[in-house]
Amino acid sequence: MHSDAGGQPHDADLMAAVTELGSALRELVDASVRSTVPAAELRAAAADARTVTARLAAAQRPVTQLPELDDPAVFRRVHNPVTGVGSALAPPLDIRREDGGLVAEATLGPAYEGPPGYVHGGVSSLLMDQLLGSAVLAAGLWGMTAQLELGYHRPVPLVTPLVLRARVVGSRGRRTSAAGSIALATDPERPLVDARGEWVTPRPESVTDYFAAITDVSGQYAPPGRR
Repeated sequence: MHSDAGGQPHDADLMAAVTELGSALRELVDASVRSTVPAAELRAAAADARTVTARLAAAQRPVTQLPELDDPAVFRRVHNPVTGVGSALAPPLDIRREDGGLVAEATLGPAYEGPPGYVHGGVSSLLMDQLLGSAVLAAGLWGMTAQLELGYHRPVPLVTPLVLRARVVGSRGRRTSAAGSIALATDPERPLVDARGEWVTPRPESVTDYFAAITDVSGQYAPPGRR
């Protein structure tokens, strides 16, 4: 068993297996969008993929039940589409504290493409939403995205090391403001994209309303929020 700082113990072997599967799925997604194999090979690969899907679907949780490895109290989400080690969609971002805020690096492949050769603008928004929200959490606060504004100054290139930053810039009552940017790792002070947003901590009655059906693997009520 293994514990995050302040988090509930979890099965280290299961975490390693979920991480391995997530990595394999990301490799598969990347290969699928780059592949130039003929149609027959694509159909054979599709059949293999359906076999794997059936194997994984042999036992599934309802969407109202958190994965066994998740812990809302420390905001550990293994299938988060930005940071989840088990997610086929996530880069995933490995976020760390630095200079009073958060920083992460990423290199995004063709699976994230919008304009040819560049990252989809919606992907930039997804990354910034996650990172700014994480900065709010790192400051000891919690909230749900109430507003997010992005400035797209230059296109974000694919297959190029990027640096992402975020920090809290203000807090009043239940509202917290955060700001951040995406830049080339080789030119971190020149933002390609900047972002600013507000996070609002829901009132207790709203938390109950929004997350009334959410449970952990044992069936216990497990809403997000600070403990």
